[in-house]
Amino acid sequence: MNFLVDLMPMLTVLAEFTDRGLAYIAIGMCGLSMMASGLGEGYLCSQALLAMGRNPEMYSKLRTGMILGCALTETTAIYCLLLSIFLFFLV
Repeated sequence: MNFLVDLMPMLTVLAEFTDRGLAYIAIGMCGLSMMASGLGEGYLCSQALLAMGRNPEMYSKLRTGMILGCALTETTAIYCLLLSIFLFFLV
């Protein structure tokens, strides 16, 4: 029961969030998503280069797959960037 009593001040702070504050939280989450997208793209490229080093005959197929994967991964970051700009200026 003491846990609920200790939780009440935090709940009142959460109830006072404004739309602008929630937009800033969403912008922060978009930033985390862009960071994760960059990490995934870096991992994808490093593994493709490792595979190209092991099997040079597959260079063209691996390069095509790597470029396609990087493009698809980058679209997530671009969408998050557009969303964060939208939230920052329009909310």
